[in-house]
Amino acid sequence: MIETIQQDHRNIMQLLQVLDNKISLLKEDKEIDYRLIKSIISYLKDYADKYHHPMEDLIYDYYLKYRVVTDQVANRLADDHHKLKVMTSELDDLLGMILLDAIISKELFIEKLEQFVSRQKLHLVYEENEILPAIKNSLTAHDWAHLNLQWKHKQYADPLFGKSISQEFESLAERIAQL
Repeated sequence: MIETIQQDHRNIMQLLQVLDNKISLLKEDKEIDYRLIKSIISYLKDYADKYHHPMEDLIYDYYLKYRVVTDQVANRLADDHHKLKVMTSELDDLLGMILLDAIISKELFIEKLEQFVSRQKLHLVYEENEILPAIKNSLTAHDWAHLNLQWKHKQYADPLFGKSISQEFESLAERIAQL
C-alpha cells in the first residue's frame, strides 16, 4: 500500500510539472491547451479523490488510532486532504467555465493554478518526508495485513499511469511521455 501511495506521489509530481510549465507559458502570454489542464485536474479529482486519498486516509486513520501522534499531525493530514479536494473542485469548475468561453481574467486563473500547484507540492513533500517514514517505521506486518483486508477497492487500475490508458487520458499520457 505504501508503495502504491509513493508511486502515486511520483505520478502526481509529474502532473504538477506539466502545470508549472503551463503557468510559465501563461505568464509569457503564450497559448496553452486548457483541455490538457482540465484533463490533469479531472484525473486528480477522479483518481486521487476516489482511490489515492481514501487509501492514505485508511492508513492514516489506523496509524493515528494505534500510535501516539500529536494532534497537530492528525489535524494537518485531514485538513490538507479536505483543502486539496476543495481546491481541485474549484479549479475544475473554473476550467469548465474557461472551456465554455466564459471571460475569466488570466491573472485570476494563474493565481488559482499557482496556489493549487504549490499546495499540492507542499502536501506531497510533507507526506513523503515526515508522515510516510513514520508510518513505515511504526506499522508491523500484522498492521499491513489488517489494512489490506480493510481496503475496499483492492487492486484498481490507474487510468493514466496504469497498464491500460483510459481513452479520456490518452492525449495527457502522450504529453507526459514527451517530457
